[in-house]
Amino acid sequence: MIRLRQVALVARDLDAVVGELCEHLGLTVCFHDPGVAAFGLRNALMVIGDQFLEVVSPTQPGTTAGRLLDKRIGDGGYMAIYEVDDLDRREAQLAANGVRVVWRGDFDDIRGRHLHPADVGGAIVSLDQPVPNGAWRWGGPAWQAHQDNSVVSAIAGVVVGAADPTAMCERWRQCELAHGARFQPATDRGEGIDEIELVASDRSRAGETLRLCGVRITLV
Repeated sequence: MIRLRQVALVARDLDAVVGELCEHLGLTVCFHDPGVAAFGLRNALMVIGDQFLEVVSPTQPGTTAGRLLDKRIGDGGYMAIYEVDDLDRREAQLAANGVRVVWRGDFDDIRGRHLHPADVGGAIVSLDQPVPNGAWRWGGPAWQAHQDNSVVSAIAGVVVGAADPTAMCERWRQCELAHGARFQPATDRGEGIDEIELVASDRSRAGETLRLCGVRITLV
């Protein structure tokens, strides 16, 4: 099993961007994870159904997030985090395909692996296996599924910009990562997550688009 469980955006001004997301998408912040300080970041997480939209912001120089902000000249998509139930098998397969793991987290209630973006392309990708299935440590101790469903009810997928969309799509498929992802030609900002597709609670609003945190938000 693999499913897109969390999408992270990166922003210079965390509070302003989170405020806009909450206002336009009917969301509330469920958690600020102190653990991201180890990466030189602070963050905020919002629940969409039983999935999560995260915004991170660098708090010190020299972070991966800060370099991405400089490279893409502004806020944008940062990370796609997948829930899996067979992490060991997938990690072995990724190694066989030359994909390096840049971070390993092993806790009683979840194990996570961040993949080297140069080996995958388009975004930082993480594979995480919670215990039990469906739990999600990163959302904090008190999150509740489907608590803010007035505007959107799920994350349908992401759209990743690539210099060679066909080649990147094939690479993600080779690594069994393409679930919930589509690929399109890169914009002048380069490769990266350019769009998040969210399921509209009011079906009459399907097709609406917003521009928030440097990405296109499409209601589907």
